[in-house]
Amino acid sequence: MNVSARELVDWYARARRDLPWRAPGVNAWQILVSEFMLQQTPVARVEPIWQAWVRRWPTPSATAAASPADVLRAWGKLGYPRRAKRLHECATVIAAEHGDVVPDDVDTLLTLPGVGAYTARAVACFAYDKRVPVVDTNVRRVVGRAVHGQADPGSPSTVRDHADVSAMLPEDPSAPVFSAALMELGATVCTARAPKCGVCPLSVCEWRAALAWLTDTAQRDRALGSLLVDGLVEQTSDGRFALAGEGDDAGPAPRLN
Repeated sequence: MNVSARELVDWYARARRDLPWRAPGVNAWQILVSEFMLQQTPVARVEPIWQAWVRRWPTPSATAAASPADVLRAWGKLGYPRRAKRLHECATVIAAEHGDVVPDDVDTLLTLPGVGAYTARAVACFAYDKRVPVVDTNVRRVVGRAVHGQADPGSPSTVRDHADVSAMLPEDPSAPVFSAALMELGATVCTARAPKCGVCPLSVCEWRAALAWLTDTAQRDRALGSLLVDGLVEQTSDGRFALAGEGDDAGPAPRLN
């Protein structure tokens, strides 16, 4: 894989957003709450509701003790209220079956209500510093562009996507930071529309290279067209271009493409 871990981690240290669930002292339950809330919901809408939630219910048992009606009211305008119901169920299971502690391994996390492949790996990675692939839409976009040269990564494939990101993860303790940085790059720079390639920290990107090649090709074609019009270049029978007067009947000639 051609994504430089050092470039990305260094960039993340300078450019990452100051999000409250990234602050020191935030516990695994509070990170799990943020992951539930961030599903299909912009960060700006999540921040104030997450802040109020973790102040009111800082642990799974505190959340489990709340009534379903209170939980739905606290969920506010985040949308998809079924997520609030599943979070309440998740809190109840953690409090009753896991000693009020969010599990730290992916397989156990996957048994919790409302926790899928992405959320389980996000919690294991961001709460417990586990070296596991964390793949969301932003990560898939960055990998599709930087590694595979594709503007659109296409349909998700859990096996393929996890294999791609696993191959990129550093073999040292910086792996969780790298995962966060990869996600941040997709969210803030390598966006679906109007990507900011000019400020991207990656020195190698297959998609950017492909765009540059297309630009160079277009410039070449315009230049050749102008030379043909001016009579300075002629096209030979094999479809190539040569200096005027040095084409098919003049023996070998310097080729311009």
